Amino acid sequence: MENSLQLNQCRIKRTDLIFNRLHTFLHGFALLALFYYRIETLFRILKGTNSTLFLPYFVLFISELVLSFIWLLAQASKWRPVTRIVFPERLPGNEELPSIDVFVCTADPEKEPIVQVMNTILSAMAMDYPSGKLHVYLSDDAGSYATLCATREAWRFSRVWIPFCRKYDIKNRCPGVYFSSDENGDNSTTEFDVEKLEIQVINDINSSWKDANQEDMPLLAYVAREKSPSHPHHFKAGALNVLLRASAMISNSPYILVLDCDMYCNDPTSARQAMCFYLDSKISQKLAFVQFPQKFHNISENDILDGRLRFIWQKWDGLDGLQGPVLSGTGFYMNRKALYGTNKIQEDVGLAQLQKSFGSSNEFIKSMYTSYRPNFAKEGEFSSALMLKEMQLLLSCTYGDGTLWGQEVGFRYISLVEDYFTGLSLHSEGWVSVYIDPVRPCFLGTSPTCLNDFFVQHTRWYVGLMQVALSRFSPLLFGVKKKMSVLQSMCYAELAYLAVNFLPLYCFAIVPPLCLIYDIPLYPKVSSPFFLVFTFIFLSSQIKHLQEIISFGHSINSLRHSINTWGNEQRIWMMRSMTCCLYATLNTILEKIGFAKYSFQPTDKTVDDEQVRRYQLGIYDFQTSAMFTVPLCSVYTLNAACFIIGIARILRNQSWEDMLIQAFIPLFGMAVNYPLFEGMVLRKDKGRVLPSISLISAAVSIFFLCSFSLLVSFY
Repeated sequence: MENSLQLNQCRIKRTDLIFNRLHTFLHGFALLALFYYRIETLFRILKGTNSTLFLPYFVLFISELVLSFIWLLAQASKWRPVTRIVFPERLPGNEELPSIDVFVCTADPEKEPIVQVMNTILSAMAMDYPSGKLHVYLSDDAGSYATLCATREAWRFSRVWIPFCRKYDIKNRCPGVYFSSDENGDNSTTEFDVEKLEIQVINDINSSWKDANQEDMPLLAYVAREKSPSHPHHFKAGALNVLLRASAMISNSPYILVLDCDMYCNDPTSARQAMCFYLDSKISQKLAFVQFPQKFHNISENDILDGRLRFIWQKWDGLDGLQGPVLSGTGFYMNRKALYGTNKIQEDVGLAQLQKSFGSSNEFIKSMYTSYRPNFAKEGEFSSALMLKEMQLLLSCTYGDGTLWGQEVGFRYISLVEDYFTGLSLHSEGWVSVYIDPVRPCFLGTSPTCLNDFFVQHTRWYVGLMQVALSRFSPLLFGVKKKMSVLQSMCYAELAYLAVNFLPLYCFAIVPPLCLIYDIPLYPKVSSPFFLVFTFIFLSSQIKHLQEIISFGHSINSLRHSINTWGNEQRIWMMRSMTCCLYATLNTILEKIGFAKYSFQPTDKTVDDEQVRRYQLGIYDFQTSAMFTVPLCSVYTLNAACFIIGIARILRNQSWEDMLIQAFIPLFGMAVNYPLFEGMVLRKDKGRVLPSISLISAAVSIFFLCSFSLLVSFY
């Protein structure tokens, strides 16, 4: 009887588990055989007289070690994948549900259109949750007057929008989406049509249409924190911590939903789904957050930029079978207690000690011990002198100085990816998290549709991850020393060290092709048993990749679509590694030694119709910085030249048996990255690779060819 009333259920994905573990063991044994071959060959070279082979062999060996290390870390997230379902219909009545605060952050009205922000705000206010227990806070780091005015208008519109949605059980409660769709649900009455039209043209809060029995409206608060050039403001983490303190003085809800400004609520029941975990007595006491996946409404069918982020969400299924998924920036419900760390506070601690941790505001400290009852919730107190004084203090740029804010309290500051580091800190303290991916996406956002925005966004992510990797909080050491399992620490470590992928990728893209043109063999002969080892490793990794794509939702019947997705993901992985990972690593190292400082840039959410058209057609837009296109085009040009020269030499010397694998490497890279060839040679549209970039790339390739020729002649 008890099982039938459970609020949620967790099931192991047994088919994936079997495939994952079988692949881990087989692929792992093959890698051991590869290392045996490399080590044995290196010793043989050292004992011989042909010293030319040592350096390229050693470089490849190190590259294979790095990739194998990342691969080993990745196996932790595949060890026990699970899936969860919830039963919100079994929740208690509205009067027993806890209240929720919603945090929305915006930083630049030019890159983050205000209309988009207001749609997110209104969709959050219209969620299927008791209005009196729903409070929405907008942080405007730009302090834009236009955003403030738009917030006031959004509030006016919400007075009719929310009752309309609830009266007719509207599913799409984002106004922009609803009015651009044909959703009427089961409503086809004249009254419905009239009221829908009136909402579309409303411009006065005292409109004739108004629900006479309108219930209390959700709270909507606009917050612009104090910022000073002389004080670090800690980007999004700082904005969220300001909202955390401000909301404690107003609504003080025990649970917090965090949304990016473009991530609107697509399913109004997300709060009830999250409560199916927070009201489950078996896990609620140690549950830090409930994470929903980030999904996007503007992904093209071809998805040439891998906007679905399959490689992330599939890892989250595996992490959910351990200690829980990584905090993922948006679309999560957070336990306020977990951010405060009140479980670590001793009962007899004095006020002075609390102020060292949480700051000088006594009112804020009181809010932590009032059973989540709002301090200023009574009518008329929002504009009281005490309220204004406390708000001014809590929103000041110096409030957290000398305290534990950003270190052990609130969202953490060490890294640009405050979500990743905050999740790492919470899991290391013994908290757990859960991941749920409902059939209807609960939140939908906007994904980059051009390479420039993609590169900027991913570089920022990798800078943040490398900041953690090169700090004292490096997951393999920090997590294991705390309360995280080894497997959970490995999952965090994989993400932290992903940026080092650029090293082996550049080595594989440069060393074997250059050696190909001089008949310098770096791989076993076709007749060698180790040829089968290298072949198995390549095929094993690619088949596993394809299996994961099919497992994630692509039907095996649509094999062509799955192969297309495989090609897109392979290409984007190579592009991302050779650009974003490279610059993120260099920037973080320079930052560590004091020569550089990364400047936060929000992802541009504005729409360029021509770029979007090309994206929807599956055509890459190479209108991006030369720092991104030059490395990609240079490597492609080098591989093409080496392949042509190398094949000619192989045909002349009949050395297929020695050089087959080496000839395949540049061919594979060129085939996967064929859109680069199109952009440099075949295309004439505005989104092509600029001729100047192609010329620079050719010059770089010639430099590498000449330099290697001199190196070979020297040896």
